[in-house]
Amino acid sequence: VQLQASGGGLVQAGGSLRLSCAASGIIFSIDTMGWYRQAPGKERELVAAITSGGSIKYTDSVKGRFTISRDNAKNTTYLEMKSLKPEDTAVYSCYALLGTPGTGILRESWGRGTLVTVSS
Repeated sequence: VQLQASGGGLVQAGGSLRLSCAASGIIFSIDTMGWYRQAPGKERELVAAITSGGSIKYTDSVKGRFTISRDNAKNTTYLEMKSLKPEDTAVYSCYALLGTPGTGILRESWGRGTLVTVSS
């Protein structure tokens, strides 16, 4: 299974970007899809995640500004980012927890990161 992320770029503070992450390959099921980010000199943090049932969580710093969604038919998750701040600058990586047939085991799959740069 491959995850392909897209949508990063350079934007001014207050602007918006939309990230997409599509999973492809032989997929039995996808439990959770989400986004992490890592800024220079900082630890990686979970930005947002959404389960197959629609449960969502956000890190506090993006609540009210970012919206995660997913299209299960397309095995794709989206991260709509509004009111971007310079501190949102980071490499954003998507991930998915994939189900394994006949077991309850979930395995992680990661996409390549996409750089989001917010200028002040």
